[in-house]
Amino acid sequence: MSEPTVSNAFVRSALQALSPAQVRQVLSEAGIRFPVQGLGSGDAPVRVPAAGFARLWLAVAQVLDDEFFGLDARRMKVGSFAMLCHALAGERRLGPAIKAAMQGFGLYLDDISASLRVGGGSAAIVLDNRIAASRPDARRFADETLLVMLHGLLCWLAGRRVAVSRLDWAHPRPAHADEYRRMFSPVMRFDAPATAIHFDAQLLQAEVALDAAALRRFLRDAPQSVFLKQVAGDALSDRVRRLCHQWLAAGDAAPTIEQLALALSLSPATLRRRLESEGTGWQPLKDAVRRDLALQYLGAGQLTVDDIAARLGFCDASTFYRAFRKWTGRAPGEWRAAR
Repeated sequence: MSEPTVSNAFVRSALQALSPAQVRQVLSEAGIRFPVQGLGSGDAPVRVPAAGFARLWLAVAQVLDDEFFGLDARRMKVGSFAMLCHALAGERRLGPAIKAAMQGFGLYLDDISASLRVGGGSAAIVLDNRIAASRPDARRFADETLLVMLHGLLCWLAGRRVAVSRLDWAHPRPAHADEYRRMFSPVMRFDAPATAIHFDAQLLQAEVALDAAALRRFLRDAPQSVFLKQVAGDALSDRVRRLCHQWLAAGDAAPTIEQLALALSLSPATLRRRLESEGTGWQPLKDAVRRDLALQYLGAGQLTVDDIAARLGFCDASTFYRAFRKWTGRAPGEWRAAR
């Protein structure tokens, strides 16, 4: 697999609070190699290594003594995130733990906060962003940063990657919107009343089981390492998703569990058991890849709905319609027209 990369839009946003000399310093420390004057122009690479951005987060935090990139009126001083994690490790259930995390961020930040809303079997972490509307890039990047941290905590506490069923953004669709699909969910809407991630409410009842060693590993490079985990999952379920994506994107039928097991040098029974230990299974992973590709193909506008259904291995268009409505709450044509 090639090294994960991210849009340089994140780099530009991360540097906004720095002087030109500080920009040169942190780019050098992060190993991101392009001229400062090219950051906002065609001279800059479109993408940078994700690991480089993770290092940049640490470098900016050290320069500003602020783990939140200078976005808030109050600094989130270096070490704040680690202190918060130590407090969360004592919680027994995920629901109280994530509520405590949001309360903790409320102690560190004045201009942005989060709350948990539960109803109808779904839970949502909803952001309240009070950064001035005259600073649209800061408002957007603050939403992105806090969601990365909260979703990263949610996954760490749950012991697995938490699937996001829907992602709402309070800002217009940016040029780097495809990053959100990889980091959170392909089901998105923009210009929403508030930025939020939605997930299965049953997860809130899960037990938090962390030991001191797990806490030390998580905090070794946090919080910047949380970002890297968002874009480069290394669990078996992530490998299965990548393989399935390769199969379907190439126009082949979705692999069977036996074919996947062979490609991963595992027995089918072992593959099923390990996926279950990560809180998932082959069918939901396959559905997630089909959903991602369906949204990609619909957004590109080059294939008919019938063609997309056939390419994704559905027996007929009506079956695809039902699946797509289940994934997004809309018919494929309606979703395409709304873009």
